[in-house]
Amino acid sequence: MSAATIEWKGTIPGEIAMIDQTELPLKLDVIRVRTIDDLRTQIRRLAIRGAPAIGLAACFGTILGVQEFEGSRADFDRELERVTDFLATSRPTAVNLFWALERMKDVARRHHDLDTPSIKQRLLDEAQTALEEDRAICRRLGEIGQELIGDGQGALTHCNAGGLATGAYGTALAVFFAAREKGKRIHVYADETRPLLQGARLTTWELMEAGVDVTLISDNMAGQVMKEGRIDAVFVGADRIAANGDAANKIGTYSVSVLAKAHSIPFYVVAPLSTIDRRSADGAAIPIEERDANEIRSFAGAACAPPEVAVYNPAFDVTPAANIAAIVTEKGLVNDPTTEKIARLFE
Repeated sequence: MSAATIEWKGTIPGEIAMIDQTELPLKLDVIRVRTIDDLRTQIRRLAIRGAPAIGLAACFGTILGVQEFEGSRADFDRELERVTDFLATSRPTAVNLFWALERMKDVARRHHDLDTPSIKQRLLDEAQTALEEDRAICRRLGEIGQELIGDGQGALTHCNAGGLATGAYGTALAVFFAAREKGKRIHVYADETRPLLQGARLTTWELMEAGVDVTLISDNMAGQVMKEGRIDAVFVGADRIAANGDAANKIGTYSVSVLAKAHSIPFYVVAPLSTIDRRSADGAAIPIEERDANEIRSFAGAACAPPEVAVYNPAFDVTPAANIAAIVTEKGLVNDPTTEKIARLFE
């Protein structure tokens, strides 16, 4: 892409620059964020979204929150706690948000001997390291995942798990980018992903920009294209993976997994280790965000339902591990995931 999904501009004080994903694909607009209040708003309105990208936003957002603080180191640590607690209220499901905030707090704990200006710089260095790690991990995910799709095959993906959802390159979409770089001819079917059309607006745009053959379908066509033999594998990202391999992803993913299982099509989840929440024993422990009813009552700014109709709008659902052929991580494949297999990733 011609602009970075998210990056830090300047030194300290500085600001976050990020693509406003609500404007895509019609407009590529980079917005500047200078306060944690604004950052929380941008996360909640989905200007930035995708679990790894939200985690990076939390890293840089921690710097935003403390960069103007001039008090003692003890008072700085209290301010850091306040800032991270506030950012933790942005969105509940993507565990990378909380992983990132804990990572930043851990840096402060380990470097308790540094004065206030020095710990600010150390936190910025850590955020930049997290960004570079994310980019390297996504490349690794693509390299491992592309082995699961052959030349001439078709794949289905749901929502957006590309460079827009990460520091660069993506998770599930990294598989397709890497396959193309290997010279494989693949064809991707992208679900539109109602109600906010991340598949239609973002995934198709990213794949077309990368020269990957892509066809857009509505969400309720997935079963039909599977029945017609067009799909050889399904690749999706994840916002949180429980200790047993149950995976939360954008609403509609669970339905796709059921259809894939009914058609004997392998269903793969592609995600970094930072998306695995070992404190959640299974999918029932994953908090599911419920979003504004008007996301469903309206479409492209126009009403499409009675304004008073009751609405249920969970943003995510949970695919059980039993429906997942493998989880692709930077440490390799977890085939037929179980609690024991996932635990071994962290040994």
